[in-house]
This record gives sequence, structure tokens and C-alpha cells, in this order.
Amino acid sequence: MFVTVMSEKWPVLGRHERAAEWLQIWTDLGRAPRTIDAYARGLAEFLTVCERDGIDPVAANRSHIAVFVRELRSRPGRGGANVLVMDSGAGLSNATMQQRLVPVRLFFDFLVEEGVRESNPVGRGRYTPGGGRGGAERGLVPRMEKLPWIPAEAEWLRILEFFRAEPVRNRGMIALAYDAALRREELCSLRTDDIDPAHRTLRVRAETTKTRRERMVPYSASTGVLLGEYLRHRATLSRARGPLFLSESRRNLAQPLALWTWSKVVRRLALAADVPRFSTHTTRHLCLTDLARMGWEVHAIASFAGHRSTESTLRYIHLSGRELSARLNASMSHLHAWRLETLTGTERGGR
Repeated sequence: MFVTVMSEKWPVLGRHERAAEWLQIWTDLGRAPRTIDAYARGLAEFLTVCERDGIDPVAANRSHIAVFVRELRSRPGRGGANVLVMDSGAGLSNATMQQRLVPVRLFFDFLVEEGVRESNPVGRGRYTPGGGRGGAERGLVPRMEKLPWIPAEAEWLRILEFFRAEPVRNRGMIALAYDAALRREELCSLRTDDIDPAHRTLRVRAETTKTRRERMVPYSASTGVLLGEYLRHRATLSRARGPLFLSESRRNLAQPLALWTWSKVVRRLALAADVPRFSTHTTRHLCLTDLARMGWEVHAIASFAGHRSTESTLRYIHLSGRELSARLNASMSHLHAWRLETLTGTERGGR
């Protein structure tokens, strides 16, 4: 049924039996609807290019994949065409290009497994000990790892100033999003029985997480006050157990709050505060960075964030230039003093 909906959204999928079969397998395996949607979009765009150029997608080779990559790189980005580097706006962003290539790669994996073809033309970046150039092999599109952005103190204060004027639901959501480092879907999917007010803990259910790993996280007393105030307000909308955050619009009164509704709230306030880079994920970046600033061990932060590995955690932990400079100066001062002591023969406890 879901694949039929995808075919209606992207008719090109319905014209390729193998593509529909592949999507149906992922659907039957229980992949999240948003994942299937992303897979369908990426594969549909590839199939559209194949149809335009008269390419049989099942028999496509590496040069045909290169044509698809060129197509992605040439699309006008939101930043316009007057740019200097690939990831600055001339085409799709590096992350979006990677996202489009993943379903194409997985589709060809499926064809290889089914014995339809012998190899996968969409290369993977991988490391082989002893290989050429240090064993590194790049994928078709070099992956760019950007540090997550976090607001400066003044920007954060402007955001908070505008949130203070918001209804209690929005104030409670931003507080929980920061306090528990929640992703957007985790926040909007919270249920009333996920909260333990007595111990001030929150259960983040596995099915709502990116890594499908359940975790328990604490929240602060101040957030607890806001949450209690919202629960009293929620009771005026619905006394039924279920989704924690409810819509208050006339059209969807007392219905679960949609992801896009929360995104629109945050976007509206970000623009009003003149901090356009602020998004629903920024609070997570900021929380994890603050935990690092407070001296938390990387493994503890990874557990708190629900990361599978500390490699993911390290991408979120980026200290400010001022902090790095202070650390460097402190280290250099110690080294400078040690060198002077050694040169002058005045070592500690020495002669």
C-alpha cells in the first residue's frame, strides 16, 4: 500500500518493476515511512535521469552514475549560482547528494544479491589496510564533514527572549529539546507515559530514535516546572493518555503535534530573533557541547545522546575558538615556564 502511494507521488517508480519490488522489501522489513520516502525520492530521481537519457537502469554502469552525479551537482541551490565551491550553493549540498546516492547504491546491491547483475556501479568509500595511498578509497562524491553550528551566547539569549513570549507548550518543548538533547522526532513523539516526574526522567522510545536504541535521560527542575504547567494546560485540551504535545489549531485541535508544525514554530522565532541558522536540531548540538564544556567524558555524552559510537559524538563536541585559545595559552604558558626553568637551571625542587 505504501509503495503504491510512493508510485503515485513519483510515477517513474511504477514504470520500473524492480524499483517497486526493492521498495516493497524495505517497507515489509519495517523501515520508517520517512526512510522509505527518502529512498523513493532518491531512486525516482535516478530513474528519471535514466529515462531522459535512454539508459536501462538495471544495466547502468559507472559512467551513467557519473551523469546522475553531474545532474545533482548542476542543480541550482538555495544560495544561487554565483558561488566558488561545490558545497556552497551551486548545486545540491554535499549531504543532500549523499542522501540521493544512498538509495541508488542500495538498489544496485539488491540487483547484485538477486543475481541480476555482477557488480555495483555506485562506489563506496572504504579503507583497506595496505592498499594504495594509505589504503583509502574515496566514494563517487567525497564526503564533507561539517561541524554542527551552535549559537553564540548573544544569539542564544535572543532566541530565549522570543521564546519567553510563547505559549507554555512551545516553552516546554524548547526546554526539553535542550535539556535532554532530543532530536525533533524524539521530542514530538513523546507520550504522557514516557515522563517520570518523581525522578525527573524521560524515556526516549526506540522506535522514535534514529539509531533505534531506547534510552532514559534526566531533565532539570526548571524544565520540570514548565512541564507541569503544560500538563495542566494539556488537560484542558484532552485528558486522554497518549501523545504529550498536542496541536491547538482549529483544524487539528487536540491532535498530535506534527513534526513540521514544530519546525515552523522554531523557524518563525529564529527569523524574529535574527538568528536564521537556528533550527530544531540546534538545541541538541548546544546541549552536547555544553556537556563537553562541563567535563563529561565522551562515552557518557554518547550514551546520553543515544549515539552508537563515540565517532558520532565527537562531531557534536566543538568548543569555541575562545575556549581552545584559552586552553592553548594555558598549555603554552606551562611549556614556556618549563623551558625557562630548564635553561636557567632553576627546576622545581632543584639546585
